[in-house]
Amino acid sequence: MDSTATASLASLWDEVSGTQPDPDLWVVIATLVAALAVVIPHGLWRVSRNAITIAHEGGHGLVALLTGRTLTGIRLHSDTSGLTVSRGKPYGIGMILTAASGYTAPPLLGLGGAALLGSGRITLLLWLATALLLAMLVMIRNAYGALTMIVTGGLFVLVSWLAGPQVQAAFAYVVVWFLLIGGVRPAFELQAKRSRGGAGDSDADQLSRLTHVPAGLWLFLFHAVSLCSLIGGGRWLLEM
Repeated sequence: MDSTATASLASLWDEVSGTQPDPDLWVVIATLVAALAVVIPHGLWRVSRNAITIAHEGGHGLVALLTGRTLTGIRLHSDTSGLTVSRGKPYGIGMILTAASGYTAPPLLGLGGAALLGSGRITLLLWLATALLLAMLVMIRNAYGALTMIVTGGLFVLVSWLAGPQVQAAFAYVVVWFLLIGGVRPAFELQAKRSRGGAGDSDADQLSRLTHVPAGLWLFLFHAVSLCSLIGGGRWLLEM
């Protein structure tokens, strides 16, 4: 019995960590178009931006844990805003990295995903994403956030377990393109809000208070990370 279980686990690990064939170029282009279609139109963006908020708040939460802070909860709201609460020193490198990780998380996750897809590890990408979503679900502290996470995580579980290789590949490419492209827009939206005198307690403003570096320079960092991730990740995805 033990040998059978061990063999099954070894087979499962080989499947997850192994490589899969690259999809045809037309599939890569089609998934790029699909990602653009849900990011550029304002109406669709109001809905799809919830997924970027998951990555944004997840970035805050993950870095808070990695820097030794105590993560107490994450909230996702229907207006696509979110809030991550952690306990620890209200200053220092841990707090700075936690505050800086929100706007940079979606494009960097997209870049990491592009690296995995570029090396043919489609299954590994889907399983890692599913694991992160399930781990984040435990920290959600409001009903809308829980519903959003259950729907998103459930979709990843269904595709990872039940879909065929071609559907998995197309889904993975759509997700990564979406993170890369959708990761660019929030920094521009924040810049527009600040130019109108709004968003006074944004991540950039919090970072400015923590570091005494102007918020505009932090906005520049958010732009640089998102645009460089899009360019680099896009090249990996399009290299067949």
